[in-house]
Amino acid sequence: MSNQGVSGQGSQNRPEDTDTEDIAPEYDFSQGVRGKHAAAMRDGYMMVIHHSDGTTEVRDVTPRPGTVVLDPDVRVYFPDSEAVNRALRDLIGQLSQPSTPSDTSQ
Repeated sequence: MSNQGVSGQGSQNRPEDTDTEDIAPEYDFSQGVRGKHAAAMRDGYMMVIHHSDGTTEVRDVTPRPGTVVLDPDVRVYFPDSEAVNRALRDLIGQLSQPSTPSDTSQ
């Protein structure tokens, strides 16, 4: 499985000081805000596709059930699903019993 999240967040795995020599000068990202649309993407979005034959297609895109999105500071430690699952299984092994949604006081 790809390490890209619902919002194409795989590109956020690059270091902040990525060499910009290969980016054309007309692309100015200096005022960009990382993650600006991330919350909306997690909730789902509408995609409008304009085909070359003049037709337009509208698709509702929703995350798959069970999709989990990692915050960027956590993602640097878990590059893919295998790493996340391995860490969670280690943590599960340390728990005395499965937690339930009502166990938020722990």
